[in-house]
Amino acid sequence: MDLGIKGRSAFICGSSQGLGLACARSLLGEGVNVTLNGRDADKLARVTAQLQQEFPAAHIHFVAADLTTASGRAAILEAVPTVDILVTNNGGPPPGELQDWDEAALLGAMQANFLPAVQLIRAYIPAMRSQRFGRIINITSAMVKSPHYMMGLSTSARTALTAICKAISRDVVADNVTINNLLPERIDTPRQEFMLQRLMSREGIDREEARRRNTSSIAARRYGRPEEFGDACAYLCSAQASFISGQNLQLDGGSYDGLI
Repeated sequence: MDLGIKGRSAFICGSSQGLGLACARSLLGEGVNVTLNGRDADKLARVTAQLQQEFPAAHIHFVAADLTTASGRAAILEAVPTVDILVTNNGGPPPGELQDWDEAALLGAMQANFLPAVQLIRAYIPAMRSQRFGRIINITSAMVKSPHYMMGLSTSARTALTAICKAISRDVVADNVTINNLLPERIDTPRQEFMLQRLMSREGIDREEARRRNTSSIAARRYGRPEEFGDACAYLCSAQASFISGQNLQLDGGSYDGLI
């Protein structure tokens, strides 16, 4: 299927690895011009060079900036003042418990997983509306719909983002600007490796046993593949997806127990 976005421009937050990089690959495969983002300029340069080999005709750039800071976001907007597609993404806060969630921890979660996305959305939406095309995808978490105690910080900040974007989506969709959320769980990325290592340390088990325990809890009995996630993102960015907005698409191997 031709997704109708060849030649469009995309800015992808947190895209030097993991889910952000998977989205970049899928969009590049559709002929989208992509700007990557992360804090490590050397790593971004290496990833950009690798992607350029995979997609030799593509226009690929990067902006090394910390999107959790006002100065970092200013640098992003100076380098990329307008885009057709915005994919927001950032690493989540560490797991913890109630006694860990002091004011600094709560503010830190919001500064990482709420404020950057909202501020970039605010900056990019006016031009999207005026040109009558815009696609905004927020990478959140399956725990927005199925909160887990140890992930309370991540759940809270990402749920706040989900709520404000739902409100915004109803106002902008008439101008062909859509806002949707991708809710991953157990996708085979460096974040999942971090969680594996944590399980290994806590339970005193090896990596094979940790993976077995994790995959046994997934209805599909396997981890999700990054390319599956990226392709879902690409479709929501497509011309064909113009009637889909304000939605939460779970990519969890069918593990969600709820009805809606």
